[in-house]
Amino acid sequence: MNHRQLLSAGLTVLLGATVALAAGCGDRDGDGAAGGGRALIGVDYPRSDTDFWNSYIRYVPQSADELGVDLKTTNSQNDIANLISNAQTFMSQGVKGVVMAPQDTAAVAPTLSQLESRKIPVVTIDTRPDTGTVFMVVRADNRAYGTKACQFLGSKLGGRGKVVMLQGGLDSINGRDRTEAFKECMAKDFPGITVFGEATDWKADVAASKLQTRFASDPDVKGIYMQSSFALSGTLQILKQRGLQVPPTDPKHVFVVSNDGIPEELKNIGDGLIDATVSQPADLYARYGLEYAKAAIEGRTFQPGPTEHGSTIIRVREGLLEDQLPAPLVTLDGAPVGGQPTVKFDDTSLWGRQG
Repeated sequence: MNHRQLLSAGLTVLLGATVALAAGCGDRDGDGAAGGGRALIGVDYPRSDTDFWNSYIRYVPQSADELGVDLKTTNSQNDIANLISNAQTFMSQGVKGVVMAPQDTAAVAPTLSQLESRKIPVVTIDTRPDTGTVFMVVRADNRAYGTKACQFLGSKLGGRGKVVMLQGGLDSINGRDRTEAFKECMAKDFPGITVFGEATDWKADVAASKLQTRFASDPDVKGIYMQSSFALSGTLQILKQRGLQVPPTDPKHVFVVSNDGIPEELKNIGDGLIDATVSQPADLYARYGLEYAKAAIEGRTFQPGPTEHGSTIIRVREGLLEDQLPAPLVTLDGAPVGGQPTVKFDDTSLWGRQG
C-alpha cells in the first residue's frame, strides 16, 4: 500500500469513527434528534407568558430524562396558526408522537386528523379537543375547578352578595367548563349571589380592565374567581388601589379564589392577599403527557378506570379517553369546604412548594 492509499484508508477510518460518534450522540436538551433508539416526541408548549406554563416548560425535559425519551420542542404562543405550523415542523422532523395543549380546542381538529393520517399519536395536556381523536387527554376535572371555587366563595359570603368571575377564553374547553360549572353551582346552591362573568381570553390586561370597570359600577363586590393565575397581578393591584387588601376578618375583605397553584399564589394565601387556589398539576402534566405518548409509540392501550398514580381515566366520547389527575383546592387552614377536603397552603406535597 503506497502513501496515498495509506492516507485514504486513514481518512476512511477517521470519518467512520466520526459518523459513529455523531450517531451515538442524541440531543437530550429538548431540541435535537433522537439517538440510541430512544423515542422522539414533539412537545408544543402552548405559551410562556404565565408562571404556570413556564413551570410546565421546566418540568418537561426533566420528565423526558426520567422516561428515556428525546424531544423536539416548539412554542405556539397561544396562537392556533402557530400550533398548526409547529405540527408540520414535527412531522418533517420525524417525531413518533406529539404532546400539545391546544388553547383553541375547536380549531385544532384538522391538525389532529393530519397527524392521525401519518400514524403519529397525539396526547393533549390541560385541554381536550372539541372534536377529533387523540391517544389520551391528560388534564384535571375542570368542571370541578369551577364548583370548588363556587363552594368556597358561596360559603365565605354566606350565600349573599356579588362576585366577579374572570373567565378564560370561551373558545377553550377549560374556559367553558370552569364557567358553566361555577354558574350552575351558584344558581343551585347560592341563588342569593349575583355573578358577573367577564370574558378575558386569558389576557391579563383585559382581566384587569374589566375588573376595574366592574368595581366602578359595583363597589360592593365581595368575591372574585380568577380562572387562571394570569389575572393575579392585576387583581391584587386593583384591590390595593381600592384599599381592599385587608384581612379576612375585616368586613371590607374581598375573597379571592385563583386557579393554578403557582408558588406566588401559595405565598399570597399565606400572606392573606388571596384566599384559595386550585392546584393544577403542572408537574404531572409534563410527566404523564410524555408517558402516554411513549406508551402510544410502544403500542400500549388503556381502559377507563382508576390508575396506579391516583387518578381516574374516563371515556369522554367514543374513542377518546381522559386521565383526570388530582387538583385539590388549597386554602389557608386546609379545612373542608362544601363537605370536600382542601389542602393547606404550606403542604409540601404541592408542586408549587417543591422549588
